[in-house]
Parts: sequence; structure tokens; C-alpha cells
Amino acid sequence: MRAATSSVLSDADRVAWLRLARSEGVGPATFRDLIERFGTAEAALAALPDLARRAGRDRPPRIQSRARAEDELASLAKLGGGIVASCEPAYPEALAAISDAPPILTWRGDPGLLARPAIAIVGARNASAGGCRIAGTLARELGEAGLVVVSGLARGIDAAAHRGALASGTIAVFAGGIDVVYPAENGVLAAAIAERGVLLAELAPGTQPLARNFPRRNRIVSGLARGTLVVEAAIRSGSLTTARLAAEQGREVMAIPGSPLDPRCRGANRLIRDGAALVEEAGDILEILGPVAVPVNRTLHPKPSLPDISPTPAPESQTIDKTGENTAATILERLGPTPVPVDELIRQCSFSAPLVRTVLLELELEGRLERHPGDRVSMLPN
Repeated sequence: MRAATSSVLSDADRVAWLRLARSEGVGPATFRDLIERFGTAEAALAALPDLARRAGRDRPPRIQSRARAEDELASLAKLGGGIVASCEPAYPEALAAISDAPPILTWRGDPGLLARPAIAIVGARNASAGGCRIAGTLARELGEAGLVVVSGLARGIDAAAHRGALASGTIAVFAGGIDVVYPAENGVLAAAIAERGVLLAELAPGTQPLARNFPRRNRIVSGLARGTLVVEAAIRSGSLTTARLAAEQGREVMAIPGSPLDPRCRGANRLIRDGAALVEEAGDILEILGPVAVPVNRTLHPKPSLPDISPTPAPESQTIDKTGENTAATILERLGPTPVPVDELIRQCSFSAPLVRTVLLELELEGRLERHPGDRVSMLPN
């Protein structure tokens, strides 16, 4: 974004941002590219059908209606919540730094907690009693030290961490809509967090927490935090996914060591073997993170801002460069099933960044491109 400062959206712009974020084929990276190219969400919405047509789609993408977006805002208001856009000052600074930050977050509770430095605590759903006690104690002590505890409201370690941090403030991130508590057994806990913390979701109210949405949820959990602590995790678990995402986002990864005889500890032990910081008490975490008042280093992507200047001009040709070569074909040659950083693609192709991103946008709208954390892309199988 070329605008220097972030801005609070007007009511009309808020509806437009929500419509664009909820439209078919518009993920976080595509949303950012569309705003950078067209300047406003309203202009991007108007351009989507033509972009899809030029990308070879048989039908235009489903664009969220204004009425449906307004209904979503009204539903959130009834819940005592709302939305915050990534261009707004209230959007969490740490999350804005990741490459695939959600353009829209829905919230319920106290959104002021989003401005405070945070620590993510995650772990096994079938956690031991000792693991839950450790998670709860660390969450309480870290909250007293000034950190907000973030987790995913799962049973086990997540729930214990939320309970431990209720008095100081905790953030629960949902894999579905803000009004769909999962698991249902944590309904009372979710209500308590709505009163004393904040509930967050990327997806629209009413969305069920499908399996494919949990990795998306996990990258928000790690993205909100200065570091992620794993307390008990099996070798193959969502907690290790969150830890991997934290490492990719440039955040600290920490783990509590456990018995090698307990399968619930093998994932955390492996993290330590692979370089994660070994943690035994809250003081270890505070020492690793440093002063909690120091803001996160935002070096990946600046917070998108509401543009106050003309949008970036579109390339003279969407698929043909000045020498007559087919840029789409050149880019396709360098794409495959293995994710590649977009910056590396731009370097290898020797095309301008706007031109490469335009081609990638068209490929994504055509359903041939997949986005990955770290601003990486790959081709989907035919």
C-alpha cells in the first residue's frame, strides 16, 4: 500500500471491504493485490467480473451482495460485536505483519485487547492433568506480567490457558463463525471470554468449523502473538502446525519438555530438539520475548491502509510484456506443485512486480493457483 497512515473506514467502505472479503476466490493475498491495484474495495468489486472473464472462467465469481454484508454487520451488532479491517488502527499490529493477514476480523467482547502484546499457548486436546495445570499457571502468570494469552478454544491445553488468563485478558480464535462455539462443551468458557476477553473469527457468522478451516485459524493464533508456546503435542497435531506457522512468521517458538514415554509430549520434545526454546516457567518466556512493551517487528508486510492517492495503474497488457513475450506462459513455466515465494518468481522472470501479481491474480481467479503462508504460491493439479 502506498498510503502512509491507516484510516478508520466509513460505513460505506466497511460494507465494501466486507463484500470483497466474502466474495468467491478472494483470499487474503488476492484481497491485498486487488486493493493495491484498484485503490478501493468498491473499485475492486466492479473489476472482478472482467478479471474473471479474462482469466478464462466460464462464469463470473459470486460477489457478496450489499444486503448480505449489511445483514452480517447487523448480526454482529446484536451479538455485541463488529468487524475490524486490516487498514484500521484497531487491527492487531502483530497480525498485520504476516503475509496472509485476514483483511477482515469479526470480534465479540473487548477489542481493546488486540492492541496489547500477546503470547499464544497451544497444545494437546487430550492433555494430561499436569499439562493443563502447567498451561493454566503459565497463562495466569504471563497475564499478570502484561501479556494477553491467545489460543484456539480447543479442549485440553487451549481451554486451560484461556481459563488461566481470564482475569487478565485472553483471545480465543474460532475456526468457524464467531457464533459457532467448537467444541460445544466450551460454550460456558466462550461466554466468559466474551465478557472478559475477546472472541475472534475470520469467517462469517454461522460458518461451521470445517477441518480445512483449522490451519487458517492456527495462523491467526500464531500471527497475533510475539511467540507460541507448545504444552504437550503429539507428533502429528494442530499444535505443531501452529508452531511451524509461528516460525514462518518470524515469531519465537517455545515448548515445555515432557516424558519421552508419553506420546502427548513427543511433538513438543521434537520442537526443542529442532531448535525451539525450552521453557520451564513464566520467567523463561519473559526473558525470551524481552520487554512486553516493545512492539513486534513488522518487516514482512505493512498494515494495508485505506488509499488516499490514485490506485496503481494497471500494466499496459495483462499478459504480454513490452517485448511481446507471453508473461503468463513464462510465469507458468516456473510454477509447480512446490510453493515458491512470489518475490523469487518476480526475480526469476525479470518482470515488474505489478505484472507478475496481475498474472497470479488471474490464475487464482481461474482456480489454478494456491496461496501459501509467507507469500508463496503453487499450481493446483489439473
